Amino acid sequence: MKEKPLILITNDDGIRAEGIHCLADAVAGLGDVMVVGPDSPRSGGSASITCTEILRPRRLADYNGAEMWELNGTPADCIKLALNVLVPRRPALVLSGINHGSNTGNSVVYSGTMGAALEGCMQGVDSIGFSLVTHRPTAVDFEACMPHVRRMAEEVLAHGLPKGVCLNVNMPKGGRILGLKRARACKGHWSEEFAEYTNPSGKKFYLLTGRYVNEEPESTDTDLYWISQGYAAVVATVPDRDYAGKLPFSI
Repeated sequence: MKEKPLILITNDDGIRAEGIHCLADAVAGLGDVMVVGPDSPRSGGSASITCTEILRPRRLADYNGAEMWELNGTPADCIKLALNVLVPRRPALVLSGINHGSNTGNSVVYSGTMGAALEGCMQGVDSIGFSLVTHRPTAVDFEACMPHVRRMAEEVLAHGLPKGVCLNVNMPKGGRILGLKRARACKGHWSEEFAEYTNPSGKKFYLLTGRYVNEEPESTDTDLYWISQGYAAVVATVPDRDYAGKLPFSI
């Protein structure tokens, strides 16, 4: 009999987050599912890996037919260690998410969700990162994501992705998604990135905050545009970030 495809799942919100369980639910039945997630939230970790600490995977109770593991590492650690130690065979697909919060525009640089997808991509496995454009973990919003997650997984399992390319999928909030649209990452920048506070002793401290400023609000082909129209935006993303253009000096 033909072996079922193995689907490897992780996230950056932690193994107990609602989004990772919804992701596992969305692909249930498409193959054998293994979930290896961080033991605590690791948002903003990008594709960082653990170099100075011992990694300890721990088996948890299965969830909806999926084999569950937690790891005291980053999302990229989860993929690296799973591929080298935990998986019974090479996965056909790596999925990351569903993230609590968007990863549009240049946020992909910081995203632990996409860090895991990029790691899978660099290891030669077709990979997709999924994010929901809200930090409010309501079941109705995740429920709306699940048919689109399943469709993307089915398409990639059936047709594959170009070598060295993974997908960054961002889905709008509101409990209703009109469909999927191919998009490009919106050009923009972050402003007001830190909130300043003063403790009782008069010393200042700072917390990361900020908002993303869309530098091309008139463009109708970006991830932010399609999300604003109620669609999930699919951006093809590559880990190879070298620049092929000319430099303003000779070397």
